[in-house]
Amino acid sequence: MITVEQQIQAHLSFVYGAEIAPLIFEQIQARLVDFRQKHPHLSQPIAPRERVSEKDSLLITYGDQIQESGKPTLQSLAEVLTSYLQDVVSSVHILPFYPYSSDDGFSVIDYMKVDPALGDWADIALLRQHFRLMFDAVINHISAHSHWFQRFLAGDPQYVDYFISIDPSTDLSLVTRPRTLPLLTPFETPGGTQHVWTTFSADQIDLNYKNPAVLLEIIDALLFYVAQGAEFIRLDAIAFMWKEIGTACIHLSQTHRIIQLFRSILDAVAPHVLLITETNVPHAENISYFGDGRNEAQMVYQFSLAPLILHTFHASNAQILQQWASSLEKLPETATFFNFIASHDGIGVRPAEGILSREQIQTLVDKTLAHGGQVSYKNNPDGSQSAYELNITLFDALSDPNSHEPEELKIDRFIASQAIMLALVGVPGIYVHSLVGSSNNYAGLAETGRARTINRQKWPRHELEAALNDPASRASRVFRRYRQLLQVRAGQRAFHPNGEQHILSGNPALFCLLRVSPEGTERVLCLHNISAQPQQAEIDRPFLATKRAWRDLFTDEEMAVEGQSLRLSLAPYEVRWLAG
Repeated sequence: MITVEQQIQAHLSFVYGAEIAPLIFEQIQARLVDFRQKHPHLSQPIAPRERVSEKDSLLITYGDQIQESGKPTLQSLAEVLTSYLQDVVSSVHILPFYPYSSDDGFSVIDYMKVDPALGDWADIALLRQHFRLMFDAVINHISAHSHWFQRFLAGDPQYVDYFISIDPSTDLSLVTRPRTLPLLTPFETPGGTQHVWTTFSADQIDLNYKNPAVLLEIIDALLFYVAQGAEFIRLDAIAFMWKEIGTACIHLSQTHRIIQLFRSILDAVAPHVLLITETNVPHAENISYFGDGRNEAQMVYQFSLAPLILHTFHASNAQILQQWASSLEKLPETATFFNFIASHDGIGVRPAEGILSREQIQTLVDKTLAHGGQVSYKNNPDGSQSAYELNITLFDALSDPNSHEPEELKIDRFIASQAIMLALVGVPGIYVHSLVGSSNNYAGLAETGRARTINRQKWPRHELEAALNDPASRASRVFRRYRQLLQVRAGQRAFHPNGEQHILSGNPALFCLLRVSPEGTERVLCLHNISAQPQQAEIDRPFLATKRAWRDLFTDEEMAVEGQSLRLSLAPYEVRWLAG
């Protein structure tokens, strides 16, 4: 059996060549020995199935999401989350809380520090007392204001190869572009003008992983995050990390091997820590970051789910979602999906390519604009542009804010969308704005001029708590129902990420699935009406096994199987989870 050390050496040889790989390995090995000595308890083995369970859900939030005068925002966040969510959410993904210069935290100045405006590492530890934590590793790029890049600009020979300078006449037409901004940005250095690779913006400078010193710096950062309590590490924009001229510079084999290297390193010193890859691309490309299911990321963002959910509810037709969910790969117990349908970013439409037609994707674009959102575009190799991301809150994406529909119907529709995400196999990621059904943040959009701000509103603490404590407010009504969904989910072994999932076809106005516990002893039927009309559900015997009665997990109502099927009615956008 190959050892972890041999795995690390093999990855290094693949990426850097057999000649210098041993030298890099010696430096990594020294770091691992030091880490084990300082943190021996983190090296204890853990069964893969026990890393996450049905009790796990992750809340996605900014460190300054909740603000009050005279208190670090991380402290306010910890207090509010502990008061309202400690018993229903297991984990918190704190979006980049490091010092930054742009992009709401994703242009990191220093990987090892907490932004003083948010607090300090003691405040991170305060959250860790009650929740498992996810940290961002924003390691494709670093801020132009970082020490590393400032030393590059000063001509410091130690940093000259930390970044990628390219002759602007080089043909880069094959490079995949996620933005409409220029790929190269000119900077003045003592040696003259340097055109530096900037995939996302002029303030986000891509790192040069061909330089082993950069790799070692990033390994130091990852180990530091683990020491500070990170149990999940999100690899931001990781698909772009390796560049080869003449290729698309995305999903390259070197990128996969470096992620596998990170996995081997963490398996060696902290096997409880999970890597999560963030790759906003079509499904087949996205799931490639599982590797063989055992050697790369333990979790992959399920990017296709959000646009498919939108299509399903707009069309009042679940057939495409049924077909897609039925085709999902059966994963080993070492891997699972990270399901989400809302986040700090917009809703990516590229992950729907090959699943939805161009006309169906355009309908999503049109609906977004009609509902008051915006659309972000990307440049294509042929010089054209196409929609990349829908910028809108999920609540407003699902329901037209200007329509005369009853508010309760809009809430029912929204909760149904969340219930589908929570029911699907995987671990759910819940954006903080989904907990309260937020509307578009037009004031923030006008202030920044950035489309993504529409979905990134921050709250004064007193305003948020007043809304949550007002039973008539939308925030309170959505929150109470979301809490119930999470509490029920956490109490059912059938929702374990390694449990089975069977999609039930039939009425296209219903999305129905059966979840089975890993041991095969517990079953939950999840029925979701995705239309504004009452619907009839009929579940046949094969999915019912020998169960004669089923219990509604929300109401405790008992339903008997009649003959060879279970029949029941669902009101518009009703959700029924039945244990049998």
